[in-house]
Amino acid sequence: MSQKLKILIVGGTSTIAEHCARQWLKQYDCEIILCGRNPEKLQRLCQDLKVRYPKAELQLKTLDFLDAHAIEQYINTLYQHSIIDIALIAHGVLPNQEQCQTDLKLCQQAMQINAISPLLFAETIAKHMIENNHGKLAVIGSVAGDRGRRSNYIYGAAKAMIDKYMQGLQHRLALSHSVVQAILIKPGPTATAMTAELAHTAQLAPVEDVAKDIIEAIEVGKPILYTPSKWRLIMLIIRHIPFFLFKKIDI
Repeated sequence: MSQKLKILIVGGTSTIAEHCARQWLKQYDCEIILCGRNPEKLQRLCQDLKVRYPKAELQLKTLDFLDAHAIEQYINTLYQHSIIDIALIAHGVLPNQEQCQTDLKLCQQAMQINAISPLLFAETIAKHMIENNHGKLAVIGSVAGDRGRRSNYIYGAAKAMIDKYMQGLQHRLALSHSVVQAILIKPGPTATAMTAELAHTAQLAPVEDVAKDIIEAIEVGKPILYTPSKWRLIMLIIRHIPFFLFKKIDI
């Protein structure tokens, strides 16, 4: 990566995305487009990054993440002026499982922002990357999508949708012999603003380490990243526990 990189971060104000932006600005000659839903948070993030990296080249874009037409129009316009080298789709929320079970509106919103919205961005970006035969598309899923569990199955269902979408996109790219790379990122529980209210926060992975793993996975084009790496084995075991045993475990 010797030439200046053009990087798009969707959900730029998420904690993981912010730390990825820091590492990219520290390690590479790059221009970063931060796309988010909240203009005030975007401005604060931009100011922070400018203090840390005075030479940082940043663009900000506020967008309705649930408006399919607005998403498509923005990505189309973006590609009229430049070609994106790396796109990271990082937005999402951690809904309260019990509230989702009784509030269908909340359940709908959680599914839309955690599954539908990332897929709309990914499909639009993938189309342009394929047309230009260039680019790396990384989407943040979660280990929660590997197996449905009582404690978070609404969130897990959304992340499982991301998982299957990325599998399909990777298969599509492979069969067409495209050089475009699709990277699925599956973080375990990470110390972010989204998990700040969870119990046992001392057991959460440092976000700096997770961001470092993400940057490296995108660099080499790793199809699936579990971060921290221990979660690959943990989820392999959880996926293969027979249901007659699994139903007795409260996890």
